Amino acid sequence: MKHTILIIGAGPAGAVAAALLCQRGYRALVIEKQHFPRFSIGESLLPQCMAFLDEAGLLPAVKTAAPQLGFQYKNGAAFKRGDSYTDFSFEDKFTAGWGWTWQVRRADFDKLLADGAAAQGAEIRYGHEILAFDNSGTAPVVTIRDADGRTYVENPAFVLDASGFGRILPRLLKIEAPSNFPMRRAIFTHVIDRIGDPGFDRDKIRVTIHQHDHRVWWWLIPFSDGRSSVGVVAHEEYFADYPGSSEQRWRAILSEDKALASLLADAEVCQEVRELGGYAANVTALYGRGFALLGNAGEFLDPVFSSGVTIAMKSASLCVPLVDRQLRGESVDWNADYEHALRRGIRVFRAYVEAWYDGGFQSIIFSPLHTPRIRSMICSILAGYVWDESNPFNLDAQRRLASIREICRPAATEPGSA
Repeated sequence: MKHTILIIGAGPAGAVAAALLCQRGYRALVIEKQHFPRFSIGESLLPQCMAFLDEAGLLPAVKTAAPQLGFQYKNGAAFKRGDSYTDFSFEDKFTAGWGWTWQVRRADFDKLLADGAAAQGAEIRYGHEILAFDNSGTAPVVTIRDADGRTYVENPAFVLDASGFGRILPRLLKIEAPSNFPMRRAIFTHVIDRIGDPGFDRDKIRVTIHQHDHRVWWWLIPFSDGRSSVGVVAHEEYFADYPGSSEQRWRAILSEDKALASLLADAEVCQEVRELGGYAANVTALYGRGFALLGNAGEFLDPVFSSGVTIAMKSASLCVPLVDRQLRGESVDWNADYEHALRRGIRVFRAYVEAWYDGGFQSIIFSPLHTPRIRSMICSILAGYVWDESNPFNLDAQRRLASIREICRPAATEPGSA
């Protein structure tokens, strides 16, 4: 009889894990509290994701559905601050691999991946909720409530928590840890953008930095059907000066950047304006007896480099082979092969997020002094290739950033400096 692996959550991490498990002959049982499609942020994918979709056998379905679902071809990232503009093409990256991806509506994208995993044999139970988890015995015991309110128990061989911001097992097992990132909030929505500027590049995510506070930034993520995701991220205290509803606050902050406001002058909000605060999270361990944490259930940093989905898929790609080996009776070093291996890339993202908010990385990307080789290495990180050990910027990210910052300092006054 096939071992059952229970997966909590049917988002990208859960769907990729389920598909990979089915490929290895396991019974993948996915418990999802919500009903799909459902809204989610994290709409700008990174090229590194493409390799994980391909590995899980989910890429063909996405390629086929992309045009009718409004998925936008994405080949890079653009940055704007006042009169300064720069962009990076993923084709110029240091690391070999995919040089493009999509910008997606997550409701449609996540449903597509979940359906793809189901087509490979995964069982997905929507509207079911995890109530309790007991890993004190020889196998996990999971208590679940179904959509009709009935409670039942599953005894899987292993549990993968891909519950994202729900963070089911960290809460139940009390292994949540405080993040050392400052509290930040995002306010966001979708618009019919009606962007008429011929110079605007829809093939790139655009990040706009507030001219007077470098810790405040906007994302503009175009879709192929004339709509865009538009959101602002700032430290919590920044929003205290903006009263009113979420939409009123969103509009007031948007009006402060003349270039972005002009670009979106004819835009029409077509979806409820939402807020998400205090999203940075961490845990004391990414695995334990009979379980492992995938993606955002383990750690979430910040939306600035669109790392969430990449980390989610990477965690599934790393974890499933280890589960397979363990259930076949092999010895597995979960600390070295999962915890350390996954966090190695997360640490790279973390270094760049920290450098973004202290203003150093912003000065680097706008500087004309860095070389094409430096740009290519930075471009690889922006494309999500943070586990590539051949890229020197991934091996000692903080030291490399400090060095480049010194090289670029004469050409640019860093935000917040005198």
